[in-house]
Amino acid sequence: MKKNKVSLSQVFKTIIWPRRKLILVGLILIIISRLASLILPYESKILVDDVIANKDLVKLQSLLWIVGGSILINAITSFLLTKILSVEAQNLISRLRVQVQRKILSLPISYFDNTKSGALVSRIMTDVEGVRNLIGTGLVQLIGGTITSVIALVMLIKINALMTLYVLVPVGIFAFVALKAFAYIRPIFKTRGVINAEVTGRLTETLNGVRIIKAFNAEEQESKTFERGVDRLFENIKTSLTATSIITSSATFLLGLASVGIMGIGGYLMIDKQMTTGEFLSFNLFLGFLIFPIVQMSNIGSQLTEAFAGLDRTEEIMNTAPEEDTAKRTVVLKDIKGDIKFDKVSFAYQEGKEVLNNVSFNASAGTVTALVGTSGSGKTTIAGLVATFLNPESGLITIDGIDLTTVTLGSYRQHLGVVLQDDFLFEGTIRENILFPRPNSTEEQLQKAVKAAYVNEFTDRFETGLDTLIGERGVKLSGGQRQRIAIARAILADPKLIILDEATSNLDTQSEAMIQQSLAELMKGRTTFVIAHRLSTIRQANQILVIENGQIAEQGNHHELIEKKGRYYELHTYQARI
Repeated sequence: MKKNKVSLSQVFKTIIWPRRKLILVGLILIIISRLASLILPYESKILVDDVIANKDLVKLQSLLWIVGGSILINAITSFLLTKILSVEAQNLISRLRVQVQRKILSLPISYFDNTKSGALVSRIMTDVEGVRNLIGTGLVQLIGGTITSVIALVMLIKINALMTLYVLVPVGIFAFVALKAFAYIRPIFKTRGVINAEVTGRLTETLNGVRIIKAFNAEEQESKTFERGVDRLFENIKTSLTATSIITSSATFLLGLASVGIMGIGGYLMIDKQMTTGEFLSFNLFLGFLIFPIVQMSNIGSQLTEAFAGLDRTEEIMNTAPEEDTAKRTVVLKDIKGDIKFDKVSFAYQEGKEVLNNVSFNASAGTVTALVGTSGSGKTTIAGLVATFLNPESGLITIDGIDLTTVTLGSYRQHLGVVLQDDFLFEGTIRENILFPRPNSTEEQLQKAVKAAYVNEFTDRFETGLDTLIGERGVKLSGGQRQRIAIARAILADPKLIILDEATSNLDTQSEAMIQQSLAELMKGRTTFVIAHRLSTIRQANQILVIENGQIAEQGNHHELIEKKGRYYELHTYQARI
């Protein structure tokens, strides 16, 4: 995957410019806030040199009103800044999360096979968090701090140019150190995102596999694995903290050095009557307004660096090639008969290691094609090609005579139904899981699917029936119950093409007998592919493909293959003895 580094111009065009009106309002508010905050140091000189020196109570009263008003203005503008920009920042984070999640769902199955689900969760939820500092108060404070520093610098020069020049030397050194440190920190933040995703991914796996962990008494082993990941994360954070502490320590030392010099120079000038006490007080207050934003900007700089690192990782996701090549897949299917044809199809997961080699067969509309063979022979790969989860490396797969690689995935998959051996159920109710492919189905359609898959045989015993909560991945149900819900879901989808991966493997004998009948109804008039492990379940298939080493070793119906006394006969005889 190409390594991406988000530039400032990209951020400006895609994030800042579309929100220019809000940011402009934020800038106006922060300028008003900063100008109001500068009233205090300006009026301090007048307080010492004029009001106190002349014992002018009237001027003191007006001065207090001016300073009090400036403080009120500062408080109001600060509140409005947070309300306007922070809310928009959170809105941006929400929109970005949706975009990244949608992009991830558009990626091919192979991407998910090679990436932990927990890592993807981290990409969606954590990596975009930093952008709040681009649109939120962070960026505006950076600009506002710059404005404040410039105004304060002008006032300092006006009060005493020599003292100001002395201050600028350590400030310049600090700015140089900070810029170098930020350049060093950015890749550290980016690596932290990678480590965090890996740790989150492993933790998700651990929680999902807790039964296996406990069954093998492997709690300590998993804890050590997690601890190693956390330690890597700690080392990364420690490195970044070292860099940021250098910035903070540099600020403390260099700006403290400036304060010592100002104390010495100012003291000498006051003794020599070249500077009044009010001017010295005002200079020090304005110096604070020059230095504080610079120190604040160093902290904001760290936040912005972290934001850019998160955007770098988000950009990697957004630039990943999606599953659907819109330039090539242009054919939209409205209705299909269901004729599937493989013509000299080959496929390899790794270059040079073919899983399928020149596979050719026809699956006519409404027929049942069973795929049998040993593990790793290529049965699941054929099913994956039919489902368009995979694309052939060579050869041609057609649907009703149309090259499948030219068909839009959405228009094809709306005619596809899948029931896997270990089918996935979502946390929620039984009703929600059955309605998943067709959420707008009527109650009558739902009940028809429920009865066809004999789901009511066990839901009638539940207090809340179809509204029973099943837990994560259906953990509160038996394997057979989960399988029947999956079959009901497929029946409700009413597809033209069906892929069954030994759909009755988790059922007891009585349940299997019931569901074989409902599956027979489901398969009527539909093109069906059955990955069969128990050969007794495919006797009625129109054709059986015996797959060995990525090729079709035998082809025919059950009786034809038994008569041949070849590989299928061997497998059937072996299972019959068992």
